[in-house]
Amino acid sequence: MIHAGDILENPVTGERLVFHKTSRETNGEMVVVECIVQPNGCVAAAHVHPSQEERFQVLKGSVGFKVGREQRAAGPGERLTVPAGTPHKFWNDGDVEAHFVCEIRPALQFEQLIETMFALAADGKTNRKGMPNPLRLAVIAREHFDTVQLPFPPAALQRMGLALGAPLGRLVGYTPTYAPSPGVPAPAGA
Repeated sequence: MIHAGDILENPVTGERLVFHKTSRETNGEMVVVECIVQPNGCVAAAHVHPSQEERFQVLKGSVGFKVGREQRAAGPGERLTVPAGTPHKFWNDGDVEAHFVCEIRPALQFEQLIETMFALAADGKTNRKGMPNPLRLAVIAREHFDTVQLPFPPAALQRMGLALGAPLGRLVGYTPTYAPSPGVPAPAGA
């Protein structure tokens, strides 16, 4: 379980998250994280939060955003809101670490999803973009479908694919959450 002050790192995508407010502390209203992204770092994939809004405030560096079909860079002090249901992605758009605060409303299973994806990356169980193999991803995606989806294909087709892929993934032993291997440090403050 994530607590305020915990830090999660994704060595593949170059992201480090510091949790400021958690779902438990806000009664599910929101999660607030500070995200530090290394040069050339980025979120693993473009995605959609069907019923969550994300608010970004850049603190340092330059962050590139693609929201819907629009692409832009944002610098210190700039804010950006991504409405629920809008495809988006972000990346470090400069040569120094980029820092921004991200507020996700409502929290839903955001923390569980991030903890799983970052632990998989830390254990070397993702590709070079930070995504696990298709069967493992199907199990995770089906469990977190209300929290995150791909921008394409349409949600109905994604559900159909997950209805086939997730049971196969479970058969080979994948679960919707993943804990770090022994010897991998737990989040700071845990």
